[in-house]
Amino acid sequence: MAMNAATLYQGTKVSTASPAELTLMLYEGAIKFCNIAQLGFETKDYEKVNNNIIRVQNIITELRATLDFKYETAKDFDAVYEFISSLLLQANIKKDPEMLTQALDQVREMRDLWKEIMKQNHMYVR
Repeated sequence: MAMNAATLYQGTKVSTASPAELTLMLYEGAIKFCNIAQLGFETKDYEKVNNNIIRVQNIITELRATLDFKYETAKDFDAVYEFISSLLLQANIKKDPEMLTQALDQVREMRDLWKEIMKQNHMYVR
């Protein structure tokens, strides 16, 4: 029952979120899955590492797909996303936790930048 309530709440949260809030949720999800992948490295559970890095890669792909290139900053965001994607790919292929940490640091920086953009544009309510 509690699981159903949590699922319902999450569904409502997503369906009522603004585009800016959805972007923030994507960053938060990427951070969550990077952290889970890091735990996989610590326990040598490489299936967990692989599955969660793939989840982060999918999120980064979604973030890239939502860029609006009529704004000059979209090119900058795209370059960072490409860099993060490269780090994730190499972390997964080489099973290199340091590369995953670098990717996580980049995602956190992007999330923090996005929060600042939301605040400056009065799109942030938390």
